[in-house]
Amino acid sequence: MEARELIARRAAKELKNDQVVNLGFGMPTAVANYLSEGVEVILQSENGCLMFGPTPHLGNEDPDIANAGGQPITLLPGASVFDLATSFCIIRGGYVDATILGALEVDQEGNIANWAMPLAPERYAPGMGGAMDLVVGARKVIATLQHTSKSGSKILKKCHLPITGKGVVNVIVTEKAVFEITSTGLVLTEIAEGLTVDDIRSITEADFTVADNLCLYQL
Repeated sequence: MEARELIARRAAKELKNDQVVNLGFGMPTAVANYLSEGVEVILQSENGCLMFGPTPHLGNEDPDIANAGGQPITLLPGASVFDLATSFCIIRGGYVDATILGALEVDQEGNIANWAMPLAPERYAPGMGGAMDLVVGARKVIATLQHTSKSGSKILKKCHLPITGKGVVNVIVTEKAVFEITSTGLVLTEIAEGLTVDDIRSITEADFTVADNLCLYQL
């Protein structure tokens, strides 16, 4: 199973019945396909959709209905599609229980950088989008990202890229591990099969402690 699918599947395990959940751009959009059996949530997309479902089969897509990444989605009974202003009223109004966001970097203080890759002096891409609202409007922020890049760890002591939100992340999900961010710092709670705590330390710049009930990565 490739890293992106692992991460989306594990992030889906964070969701509970009856939550309103925003799925952000990138890997999080796939979470709609991996909800646990018996878990019913109301999925929200920042571009203006409430109560959508998994990716439709090829040929059954509606080009007018898409998620935050522009990918086709299905609408469940009771779903609604609306304008961007209404969508952000939901987010800013505190109606979102959890948001699953892609990240470029996260750090041990719960900071997240997910909007700005430097292209040239004073030029960044892809842009802020709705993340700046989601990190303060949602009750729980779940950051998803691959554990490392070609340049090293993406779980840092301090983010290097421009920050989207300070101290807002609750859970970090990578393809190697799951961390919770507590008042005392980063805590390793799950580890991928075949890896040791020392393996995780070797690829993680951030300081972290290990949970007493550390378990295998849940899928």
